[in-house]
Amino acid sequence: MPAPANSLPTPWFDAFDARDWEVNGTRLHARVPRTPPDGRPALLLLHGFPQSHVLWHRVVQALQDRFYVVMPDLRGYGDSAKPTGLPDHSNYSKRALAQDMVALMDALGVGQFHLCGHDRGGRVAHRLAVDHAARVQSLCVIDIAPTVDMYAATDFVFAQAYYHWFHLTQPSPLPETMIGGNPLAYLHAKLGGWGSAGLGYIEPAALAEYERCFADPHTLHAMCEDYRASASIDLEHDRASRALPGDLGKIACDTLVLWGDRGVVHRLFDPLALWRGQCAATVTGQRMPAGHFIPEELPQETATLLRDWVVQHVPTGAQ
Repeated sequence: MPAPANSLPTPWFDAFDARDWEVNGTRLHARVPRTPPDGRPALLLLHGFPQSHVLWHRVVQALQDRFYVVMPDLRGYGDSAKPTGLPDHSNYSKRALAQDMVALMDALGVGQFHLCGHDRGGRVAHRLAVDHAARVQSLCVIDIAPTVDMYAATDFVFAQAYYHWFHLTQPSPLPETMIGGNPLAYLHAKLGGWGSAGLGYIEPAALAEYERCFADPHTLHAMCEDYRASASIDLEHDRASRALPGDLGKIACDTLVLWGDRGVVHRLFDPLALWRGQCAATVTGQRMPAGHFIPEELPQETATLLRDWVVQHVPTGAQ
């Protein structure tokens, strides 16, 4: 297991405690506010591949006074546990990861909450909002289209742009071994791609954290399992939800979709149309002048949109 994160600038998270929780049969690492909610709306922020909760370090500066912000490392990422994948990859399904998040919020004494996920975190957030509709007051997904629709539209252009979707799903230990030959080169290629035009948008301390965690062979295995699940059991779950009558399998809460105008999602998909189709009851959104890693490329703009979105969905008298 990697050493505990201890090299981040204190002001980034000086209002938060970093702790581990044993929930849902696994160990989750998360940053949670040092002070109780005291009536503040709860906001759960979920990072994606190949990062950790550190993704949100600048966004949270503009949100921490208004909201009770919880920032976990997803199972398999950062300093959370990285169990060996099961044969059917079910322990890395988005359903399992969503249950992790619900169990974490239970442990914190939080009933309902607002939810935002980037990349893989957005896919976890999607499943969480479907499986635990009563818990989620509003949802934001950042730079993703629905998993089922992205796989269904696979062609040469998509496979070339998102080749990792197909490489990481190969049987263990092939992709783990290949990436493990030079993990930092692979990490840098991913962080600098998908319209992000290099690593200049990442602060050095954040990059060092991503490098520290990515160099762990257990992280490489867990990330591959995340993608193996998406190409198998997650598709089963998503298709089953879509087969339900009416709106039963849809996201019930209002959903905000943000995507970058230099990213693959914008170039190859119509994210608003896809989320409005068979996924969510009420969807709004906008594209942003960024590549894929919007919370780090445009932290202030992301924070402003999130703040306004959550405030719109706080019940009258609870703000």
